[in-house]
Amino acid sequence: MAMTLQQLTDLEEIRMLKYRYFRGIDTADMALLEGLFTDDITVGYRGGTYRVALSGKSEMMTFLANSFHSGALAMHHGHSPEIILNGDNSAEGVWYLEDVFIDTERGDHTFGTAIYRDRYRREGGQWKVASTEYDRVIEVVQPIAAGMQFTARRLEQTGLKPSERTDISHLIQWDEVA
Repeated sequence: MAMTLQQLTDLEEIRMLKYRYFRGIDTADMALLEGLFTDDITVGYRGGTYRVALSGKSEMMTFLANSFHSGALAMHHGHSPEIILNGDNSAEGVWYLEDVFIDTERGDHTFGTAIYRDRYRREGGQWKVASTEYDRVIEVVQPIAAGMQFTARRLEQTGLKPSERTDISHLIQWDEVA
């Protein structure tokens, strides 16, 4: 089935939206992130030992700001998007995630992959994330290697400092590690 120019434009705008999300979290660009979500966004992240459930843009922004903080290093790549337009103002997508997250304060290094499932809604002429969730495919958590040096740390400058952070433990459920 041939797509219209508008449909092709919509697909590209949704891809750019998700790319901005990954760049925004990896650099703690809260101003960028603020414009990417609907006010009623719902979130569900299911990892190897954690579950995150959020509702609303305020909770999402608090979670992101306190997760991608000055003691962290992060890299998120979204690959192979499968985007379906459900109408003029709604769409859904599946993305394959590859990520690295290092928390120098906890002393751990996480490598993982996940399958993201998103719903998008156009509001005021712009595509936004209305719902996002992922389920881990691979998650490896290990102590930071002895002697590992971090020679570039963007979040150290842009992320919240310890005195600026708030408690987000009520947003995360941790499982026992076997």
